Amino acid sequence: MRLRHVLRQRNGACFVAETRGRDVVGWVHVSVRPLLEVDRRAEIDGIIVDENARSTGVGARLLAEAEKWARHMRCKGVSLRSNVIRDNAHEFYLRQGYQHYKTQKAFRKTL
Repeated sequence: MRLRHVLRQRNGACFVAETRGRDVVGWVHVSVRPLLEVDRRAEIDGIIVDENARSTGVGARLLAEAEKWARHMRCKGVSLRSNVIRDNAHEFYLRQGYQHYKTQKAFRKTL
């Protein structure tokens, strides 16, 4: 249900990585976030790579597709958020050219 809704949106995209046997080994969800305080940018809303497919280039290819889509959508940059305990993911993002620019707390309210 959520995937169907995401795929209908013009301001977002989802890319999937498969093995030759057509097993899904990863995905990335990216969307455009027009904000007042910064130039038009895309946000990586989620990226998942199967543990057995990590360090094989799958994550890098997924990010590259998301970035290509963001350029097509006239975005000036791409942002993503990562849990503070995900040290390996942080190292991966730094290797992909992302810069750590802010530390913050996230708040949520159920409606």
